[in-house]
Amino acid sequence: MVEGEIEKYGIYKNKFLSAKPGLTGYWQVNGRSNTTYEERIKMELYYIDNKSLLLDMKIFFKTFISVIKKEGAI
Repeated sequence: MVEGEIEKYGIYKNKFLSAKPGLTGYWQVNGRSNTTYEERIKMELYYIDNKSLLLDMKIFFKTFISVIKKEGAI
C-alpha cells in the first residue's frame, strides 16, 4: 500500500493499518482487479471485522483456485 492509497480509507485508516499484511487476502480472492477501489476497501475492512481461522482457511484455499483460473488478474 502506498501512502496516497491509505488516505482513501478515510476514518478507517488506523483500523486498516492495525491488520498485518499477509501472503494473500480477502480482496485478492474476491474480485481483485475486477472490483472498484471502494469495494476493495469494504472487503479489507470486512476481513478485519470478521477475521478467524476458518475465514483464513477459506482465503488460503480460494487463493489456489483464483491463481489456477487466473481470476481477477490484469
